[in-house]
Amino acid sequence: MDMTKRERIRTLDLFAGAGGLSLGFELADEGFEPVYAVENDDAAAETYRRNFGCEVFGNDIEYGPVYPEADVVIGGPPCQGFSPLGRDRDDVSRAQLNGLWKHYLDAVRILQPKAFVIENVPEFQRSAQFAELLRLLRSEDSLMPYRDAAFGVLNAADYGVPQSRRRGILVAVRDSGPLEWPPKPTHGPDAASGRPHVTVRDAIADLPARTEGLEPHISADGSSQHLHFGRSPRPISLERYRTIPPGGNRFDLMALRPDITPACWLNKPTGTTDVMGRMWWDRPSPTIRTEFFKPEKGRYLHPTADRVISHREAARLQSFPDSFVFEGKKIEIARQIGNAVPPLLGKAIGSYLASNLPR
Repeated sequence: MDMTKRERIRTLDLFAGAGGLSLGFELADEGFEPVYAVENDDAAAETYRRNFGCEVFGNDIEYGPVYPEADVVIGGPPCQGFSPLGRDRDDVSRAQLNGLWKHYLDAVRILQPKAFVIENVPEFQRSAQFAELLRLLRSEDSLMPYRDAAFGVLNAADYGVPQSRRRGILVAVRDSGPLEWPPKPTHGPDAASGRPHVTVRDAIADLPARTEGLEPHISADGSSQHLHFGRSPRPISLERYRTIPPGGNRFDLMALRPDITPACWLNKPTGTTDVMGRMWWDRPSPTIRTEFFKPEKGRYLHPTADRVISHREAARLQSFPDSFVFEGKKIEIARQIGNAVPPLLGKAIGSYLASNLPR
C-alpha cells in the first residue's frame, strides 16, 4: 500500500451497532471507508446512517441483505449467547444467537474480501462454535482462503481506551501466511511507547460534577448532542450513593449503613465487588455495559459525585468523541454505548490490519 496516497479500502460492517468498529477503522487513517452496514436495532441503524452516511440494511441478517463489493468485512455477531451474562437465556434463543456467526461467514464466502475481522466476547473463542469456525477456514475444500487467521483476547485499555474491556478478536487476511499477533499495545506496562493506561480522570474530569437535565437532546443546528444528563434517584438511593467511599462498593454500604442496605445484599455476604461500586479516578474504568445508568448493576458511580455516570461520561469511557451523535431515546442510546466496540480499540485493529494487507 502506498502510504503517500491513501488507497480507498471499502469496509462492510455486519451487526454494526452504532458503528464503534467502523469509526475506529476510520480513525486509523489508513483509507478505510464504510460502504454498507447491517444492523437490526432501529435506533442503532439510524445512528450509523447519521454518522457514516452509507446504506444500512436495518433488518435481521437472515432476511438476505444484498451486499455491495467490499475489501474488508468487519463486525461482531451478537455475543449474549456466549457471555456469562446470557446464561439465563433459554436454549432456543441461545442457540439462535450462537449461530449468527454463520451468517457473517456466509457474507465472507460471497464477497471473498481481502480480509475480515470478527469481534466478540472472550468466551466465544473457547466455544465449540469457534472451533467449527476455525475448522471451516482451515478446510482444504471450504473455498475460504483465510487459513492462517490470527486471534486472541485484547484488553481495550492497552490501546488507549480509558476502560478495562476484554474482547475476543479474530483477523484473517486472504491468502496470507501466519500473522504476527497481537497488535502491539500502545498504552500500559507492555507498551514500547511508555505511555500509561488512560484513566477515568483523563477521560471525564473536565465535565461538570453536576449533570444537567434528565434527557438527551441534539442542538438545533444538529452540530452537537447533550448527553451529560442525570437521573432523579429516590432519597434512599441518594443516601446510599453518599455512603460509598472512593473505590468502595456494596460491602462498604453493608458495613457503614446496614439500615439502608437492601435485604437481598445483607443476606448475601459474598459476591461481586463491583455492585454499587464507585469508580477510581486514576485507573481505567471497569467494563461499560448497557445498563451503566443503574448502580446496582456494576461499578458505575462517579469517582466523587454522588450519582451514576452520565451517558456522556459512558460514551467517553468507551472512547467515542463528543462529535459522535447517537439517535434514539436514552435507554436506546445507553444500549448502543454499552454494546459498542470502543473506537480506539477499533483504530488499533484497523492499523494492524492495514499493515498486513497485501501491498
